[in-house]
Amino acid sequence: MPRFTRFNIFSLLFLIPVLFLLNSCATGGGYSNRAKPWDYKPPQQQAQQAPNPLSESPGDNSQNKSAERNILNNPGIESEPLDAGNMGGAMAGTHTQPAAAQSNLPAIKVALLLPLSGQHKRLGQSMLKAAQMALFDIGYDSFELLPKDTKGTPDGAQSAAQSALDDGAQFILGPVFSQSVRAAKNVTRRAGINMIAFSTDWTQAGGNAYMMGFLPFDQIERVVSYAQSQGIQRVGVLAPTTDYGNAVMNAYRSATASMGINTVDTVQFAAGDSGLSTTVRNFARYDARNAAAQSAAQSGAPTIPPPFDAVLMPVGGEMARSMASMLSQYDLGPSNVKRLGTGLWDDAGLASEPSLDGGWFAAPSPRARASFEDRYNMLYKTPAPRLASLAYDATALAAILGRHDLQQQGRPAFDHSAITNPNGFAGIDGIFRFRSDGIVERGLAVLEFRKGRVVVIDDAPRTFQQQPGQEQYSRY
Repeated sequence: MPRFTRFNIFSLLFLIPVLFLLNSCATGGGYSNRAKPWDYKPPQQQAQQAPNPLSESPGDNSQNKSAERNILNNPGIESEPLDAGNMGGAMAGTHTQPAAAQSNLPAIKVALLLPLSGQHKRLGQSMLKAAQMALFDIGYDSFELLPKDTKGTPDGAQSAAQSALDDGAQFILGPVFSQSVRAAKNVTRRAGINMIAFSTDWTQAGGNAYMMGFLPFDQIERVVSYAQSQGIQRVGVLAPTTDYGNAVMNAYRSATASMGINTVDTVQFAAGDSGLSTTVRNFARYDARNAAAQSAAQSGAPTIPPPFDAVLMPVGGEMARSMASMLSQYDLGPSNVKRLGTGLWDDAGLASEPSLDGGWFAAPSPRARASFEDRYNMLYKTPAPRLASLAYDATALAAILGRHDLQQQGRPAFDHSAITNPNGFAGIDGIFRFRSDGIVERGLAVLEFRKGRVVVIDDAPRTFQQQPGQEQYSRY
């Protein structure tokens, strides 16, 4: 498996890569089959400074701009799976020292565990490309990136983790899928090596493992807190009886405990429930409200208001479209009952659904990652998948931590205190930090579906610092 440094990728751009000729099958995976209750655990320390930026200003590095021109000016390069280049970082403030000044530093070896072959190879290859962009933005001569193919399977992840350790990896990034994380963690834990995984399975966090995937906990706190600030007082919740749905319910209860939100009703339904329309009808009190409305019309009594100011719907894709349409069918249209969602709504395709119009959800600001997506598309002639930014931020973080440890201690430590820095980090997806239990906390924006577009209506915070007269940004 090839190793990458900031300066040896140039030669690889003109070779036929063999990295992705591995043959295997992949399995998907997300949340664990065993739901883990959400417990609030505050950071060990309060933020004292602004987050550390994870990339440098566009145009600051002439060698990187040369790499960009090499990629853009050579026909066919965009189809190669090992393309890389720099189009500038998303945040200003961190600059790589010249390579000559760092040539005497000991090697820093960081492994990147991704499904580079099998069912999910396109995702894995895209994330590797994003990691290489970070390597050019932030990397330095002594920093080596060791891509390892998990094949998208637990066995593949275990082998990849062991191979990384055999090659001297001091830090592990990845894998993506829940069972693969579990398998790799068994290997890295025994070796005492920390890892930042891209999974959304928070049950794997803890010990030597940190979960960087987009989790629902701070999304719920952010959107519900914003809704409450906008006068939303009565909320109904429609959630699936899945690990994700159960986690959202736990997070919702925790977030609203001191907000003054009146939870009028909570209903959970089985995925694929053929009677969902009846469930939504009962949830909406449609029959009782319809009868009351007819009686009121005859007597001249005031119109009965909807039972909710807003409905929280932690579902995505076609389920979100269908459920929103059912609510409208039963007289809870978007004009009189606000829809609230999670990061599952971070999908521009949902913005065109009329029954979701005006809905609010919390997610990383699209403004923050717009530059990254433009650069990725220019380099590789294809849109960046949503998870690609995770690989960029994780690689940049590893490079920043490694360099800091070398400067402070003379060796890369990648230890718990460095990873859980309460000041956090500023990356492609905005600010983030890791709690002491290994779960990521993010600074999120509130977005709205507005006539087919996704609009930022409340900007993401730029720091975890406590502002005068305000509470710490997030309870999570």
